[in-house]
Amino acid sequence: MCGNRTGIFQVITENIPCGRTGTTCSKSVFIQFGRVSLHLSDELETQYLMESGALIRKIGMYLVIDTNIGLTVLWDRKTTIHIILQPEYMGEVCGLCGNFNGDGKDDFTTKGGVQTSNVIEFVDSWKQKTSCPDAAPDFDPCVKNLYREEWAVLKCSIITSDTFKDCQKKVDPTPYYDNCLKDTCACDTGGDCECLCTAVAAYAQACNEADVCVNWRTPDFCPVYCDYYNKPDECTWHYSPCHPPCYKTCLNPSGICNNTLPNLEGCFLTCPDDKPFYDDENQSTSYI
Repeated sequence: MCGNRTGIFQVITENIPCGRTGTTCSKSVFIQFGRVSLHLSDELETQYLMESGALIRKIGMYLVIDTNIGLTVLWDRKTTIHIILQPEYMGEVCGLCGNFNGDGKDDFTTKGGVQTSNVIEFVDSWKQKTSCPDAAPDFDPCVKNLYREEWAVLKCSIITSDTFKDCQKKVDPTPYYDNCLKDTCACDTGGDCECLCTAVAAYAQACNEADVCVNWRTPDFCPVYCDYYNKPDECTWHYSPCHPPCYKTCLNPSGICNNTLPNLEGCFLTCPDDKPFYDDENQSTSYI
């Protein structure tokens, strides 16, 4: 049971292996609320679904799903999912993300309502399909892939370096650094740089949410090439590590929004004041 809000919504992820050591990436996300069921995948085109009580759009590097029940989901379509709930849900939810009551000590509660210290028991209890494999015991992929450990330590050290020094005072870098090492060592079937970059981006986004903007990407480290989308004599795309999710577009000419989204990184349009621009279906859309 999840308090008196049981059944209002569900956020379910389907994962696939990202390497031979058990690391997983999100393949698709299912969101259910009321009578609405949304199936999100990497191939999904950005669209407006206001009539169903949800708005789906791409903002920067994230696919953002806003609902009219106080639930917002941010997905990078790779390894990271952020779930944002309004305060009225505190202590009224359950699942792998905990119960949102401000006390992390009781987050490991099984689907049957039993608190446990066994991570495997906790995770397996929340499987949505019996066909899903059981969770594997936790282990250090850097020990199994020793040939990757030195490279992972070198690259992930950016999280604990001076690049993020202003953020380290507000957001503990240790768990993000540890996750970066595990993901970077584990991605041994290709896409190793993507696993590294999404792990570092997860810490950068946590910094954004703590009101610390860190411009950490470079041409040699996890670059984002926004110029690819630019055309002559038109508005231009530029990278921003922490762009406000609300800004002027033809659909929102005032640039005024009513939302609780944090700043997000990605490619955003810049236009002269006298030249309004339309949303690009392959990039970010305005918040209405």
